Amino acid sequence: MSEPTYVLAIDQGTTSTRAVVVDHDGRFVASDQLEHAQIFPRAGWVEHDALEIWENTRRVIGGALGKGNLNSAAIVAVGITNQRETVVVWDRTTGQPVHHAIVWQDTRTQALVDELATDGGPERFKPICGLPLATYFSGPKIRWILDHVDGARERAEAGELLAGTIDTWVLWNLTGGADDGGIHVTDVTNASRTMLMDLRTLTWDEATCAAMGVSMAMLPEIRSSSEVYGTCKPGILDGVPVAGILGDQQAATFGQACLRPGTAKNTYGTGNFMLLNTGTEIVTSEAGLLTTVCYRLGTEPAVYALEGSIAVTGSLVQWLRDNLGIIRSAPDVEQLALSVEDNGGVYFVPAFSGLFAPHWRPDARGVIVGLTRFANKGHIARAALESTAYQTREVLDAMQEDAERAGGRLTELKVDGGMVANEMLMQFQADILGVDVVRPKVAETTALGAAYAAGLAVGHWASTDEITANWAEDRRWSPRLDPAERERLLRNWAKAVTRTLDWVNDDTR
Repeated sequence: MSEPTYVLAIDQGTTSTRAVVVDHDGRFVASDQLEHAQIFPRAGWVEHDALEIWENTRRVIGGALGKGNLNSAAIVAVGITNQRETVVVWDRTTGQPVHHAIVWQDTRTQALVDELATDGGPERFKPICGLPLATYFSGPKIRWILDHVDGARERAEAGELLAGTIDTWVLWNLTGGADDGGIHVTDVTNASRTMLMDLRTLTWDEATCAAMGVSMAMLPEIRSSSEVYGTCKPGILDGVPVAGILGDQQAATFGQACLRPGTAKNTYGTGNFMLLNTGTEIVTSEAGLLTTVCYRLGTEPAVYALEGSIAVTGSLVQWLRDNLGIIRSAPDVEQLALSVEDNGGVYFVPAFSGLFAPHWRPDARGVIVGLTRFANKGHIARAALESTAYQTREVLDAMQEDAERAGGRLTELKVDGGMVANEMLMQFQADILGVDVVRPKVAETTALGAAYAAGLAVGHWASTDEITANWAEDRRWSPRLDPAERERLLRNWAKAVTRTLDWVNDDTR
């Protein structure tokens, strides 16, 4: 009898890097994880050390294989999933980044975004790329590096510099880097988050790149989400094909088996991200959502999605831990929130990077409202958790508005990510949505989706039917809240949101 084989997924997230070994049934056999530093040079700026991320990637690969008592012979393919809009620019000869990676949460490009919007407004590029002008996306970040690092623009145009989102950086290093011909490739899902790719042709749009001030010479080749890009070399996975790339939210959608038009998932991570599969149709939102590529398998037509992106959810719990010190670890927030009967009239709108979907208000900043002498840290913890549910309700309302053109209204929501272990939050989420919330048996579906994409490319899984068969429900929460109370809470949340607006101006920048 032959030895079992596995797929290894690299899940490079906003706060940590993880390697997971996945078996044929979609179960996690072994994993290893390391956090990396969050660098805040000034208010609104968020950076990562790309070299630290690559070193952590190497270490967790070895750690996962060691914990599983496996070697490269047992691994048939490697898949990559990543924080999507975070960008790196590096020297193709030395492999050294010219600047820290600029993270998706970073708002330093607001002045550039405002400048670009003077000719055509915030939706200037949306007919091409499906996205509004916002600091969230990758293109303006690349432009900022070219404008602010001495000599970077000239070196980029001379072909000396490479740019890419984190998937591209990890792939380039896995496949040899500067020493052995690293492969400079991204997939359609990550490319669709740059503002630089045409959703219809799935190629870089020359006019957009020129308007954005990004040299096309430094951009990676765009490929599908599931194909063999190259092989790992050198190192512990030497010779193993890298065969799948999906941006983290698309990977979670794939791992949740949302493979039919009209199916949706919501991932609870650093931020929250809800995606609705719209099939091969490009659906333009009329309610503040993003149009994005969901995935593309080999030479098959691309599958698209509508997305609602929320900047701050899980990172708000980290903020309570690291900045305020009212909890010692993230899981402690549930017990602290349960120490009070309700939010005590307190609402927390965490607009730390402005408001994303469906508002798209970069001028907003975070507020805690409704404070009285009665309020204590339990109420603040509860308000922080509830903010995740309220923001998700706003995105779901927008999605329902668009959904009838994209497969019908949603009657339940599949959820995944670290925060779905918080059962108080999941019940409140169902209460505020008014629909069932469903958690799968494998809640960390981001790594699973990357593994599936890679395994499909090498025949480890014969078809997406096997992926659908692997999905299984773990727990379901149904609404219990009185509808009148739900509406009262939502009215107060909407009132709290108005208090965040119009904060950023010339006095505050």
